[in-house]
Amino acid sequence: MTLPDPVTFAIPAFVLLIILEALIGRFRPEKSRYETRDSAASLFMGLGNFAIGFLNFGLVAAVSLWVYEYRIFEFGYQWYAFVLIFFAEDFCYYWFHRLSHEHRIWWAAHINHHSSQYYNLSTALRQTWTGGFAGTWTPWLLLSFLGFPLPLIAFQQGVSLVYQFWIHTEAIDKMPRHFEFFFNTPSHHRVHHAINAKYLDANYAGILIIWDRLFGTFVEEDKSEPCRYGIVKQIASFNPFVIAFHEWWGIISDVTKAKTVKGAFMYMFGPPGWSEDGSRMTSRMIKEKAAQRLSPPQPQAD
Repeated sequence: MTLPDPVTFAIPAFVLLIILEALIGRFRPEKSRYETRDSAASLFMGLGNFAIGFLNFGLVAAVSLWVYEYRIFEFGYQWYAFVLIFFAEDFCYYWFHRLSHEHRIWWAAHINHHSSQYYNLSTALRQTWTGGFAGTWTPWLLLSFLGFPLPLIAFQQGVSLVYQFWIHTEAIDKMPRHFEFFFNTPSHHRVHHAINAKYLDANYAGILIIWDRLFGTFVEEDKSEPCRYGIVKQIASFNPFVIAFHEWWGIISDVTKAKTVKGAFMYMFGPPGWSEDGSRMTSRMIKEKAAQRLSPPQPQAD
């Protein structure tokens, strides 16, 4: 069965919405901030992701079809398969996204999406060039094993990608409360892109925010603490090649200088920010330090 590609149909809407948001920023700069070089870098990253995706598709499809041969169910294209994969694919996305923040080798492929210090619709186009190489597509093999056909998986991935485009904006404040409870929104995703200590490593949702609520990674946007964007150590570059590969260069440098086998392993698979001598800080360390700074002093015993 042939299913349409949601992203292809959505591209004209992407362009129009970016133009509209940029125009809003001319009159309401607090609602939309654009920087020409930053947006151009994001666009170039998006085009690169699209081109590299074609090269990776053969390998991903081959492995997926091989796993599908050992499927435990036969969903086919029945109406309920579309309902089930909506939740199943979003569940896989949550764990892919979470693991991409918790382990440096996947973070190296994902960090480019967070590298912009601007948060607007063009940022949604800043996609990975190296995710296929790093194997970030492997969580979706679970769907093939369960029995979802590859075209259905690809279709739902496209739906998720299209949905996540509109949440990359500051122009929308809050959606209705019931919507905010179940779905990922601009407010929730601003938190995800923020580098404030209280916001780090939160809100990994694709479409449904319920996974974050269920697994304890949900953080509400706090109006008293506006989101600051980018990465903890800003790269200060609009060069797409620097954006795409700087963390990989960092891994190679760290591994070659590691003093122990364990150190080399942790530089690759440990949390981003880990270092042998403790001179750097992981997200957990940053959050703990911030919590200590904000906690009231303990009374001293006489």
